[in-house]
Amino acid sequence: MRIIVLAALGLLTIGSAWGGTLELQAKIPLPNCKGRIDHLAFDAEHRRLFVAELGNDSVAVVDVDQRRLVHRFEGLKEPQGIAYFAPLQRVYVAEGGDGMVRAFDATGFKQIGTLKLAGDADNVRVDSNAKRVYVGYGDGALAVLDPESLERLGDIPLKGHPESFQLSPIDASIYVNVPDAKQVAVVDRKAGRQVAAWPATRWAANYPMAIDEQNQSILSVFRRPARLVRYLTRDGAVAAEVEVCGDADDVFVDAKRKRVYVICGEGAVDVLDRDTLKQIDRFPTVPGARTGLYSAAADVLFVAARAEGGHDAAVWVLKPND
Repeated sequence: MRIIVLAALGLLTIGSAWGGTLELQAKIPLPNCKGRIDHLAFDAEHRRLFVAELGNDSVAVVDVDQRRLVHRFEGLKEPQGIAYFAPLQRVYVAEGGDGMVRAFDATGFKQIGTLKLAGDADNVRVDSNAKRVYVGYGDGALAVLDPESLERLGDIPLKGHPESFQLSPIDASIYVNVPDAKQVAVVDRKAGRQVAAWPATRWAANYPMAIDEQNQSILSVFRRPARLVRYLTRDGAVAAEVEVCGDADDVFVDAKRKRVYVICGEGAVDVLDRDTLKQIDRFPTVPGARTGLYSAAADVLFVAARAEGGHDAAVWVLKPND
């Protein structure tokens, strides 16, 4: 009876199965959203999801509990990276079209500050302890900003445009995918410079990245060919390489269940065992749905599905099964 009811509500996808690793709970509509969708951020206190609607030149604010769009920041230029900083209740948006970084009040939805970078402002990360915002941009750099004023505190040069990067939770390292240089760059936050480069000798186009803290490694996902590669943080040695779905743009570690989720534009989420990297499931989505966010606080995997092939844009809410 449960399956029949959910099917009637449009909450089941072809190929999904009860007892699998992921369960589709809802599709939250993004009305009038056209084009590509990029990255997401989550405000756990207010249960709000921020969605960078790159092709729509806007950022959607979604109430996850009410499962509806409640606001939209408009008039942006290709918003790509996005991050939320709880102590200030602010959301930071980086724009690829003009290099702007904007800070918004995440509760009153007012713009608080702006800063213009050289161009192609992309991924955003917040160091909550040091109170710093990092933004990848341009032909190769990380900008270091003050989260309150957006004052530019410095730049860390790289050998190409940075894609996904992650801040180490245990030391001052930042790990950066630099596909143009075919490497994973290692940056020392305190020194403000790159201190190592881990080469990608057999793969190209490394966009998504996650830290596997338990296994002291970095998981970098390449598109050509479609591979997930484990680099050990102690020396950059490659410890494993496995095939994954194609056109990946986000990857996350679910520490609670010892899983890895790879979100792919070919229309699937690959679920891997965190320790062995063996594929344990492939959950079907729709073509073009290649970005998302796993929130440990919400214990949900969000997948952003753009409007394509007769499907309206929506955020899929996937609940991991134990």
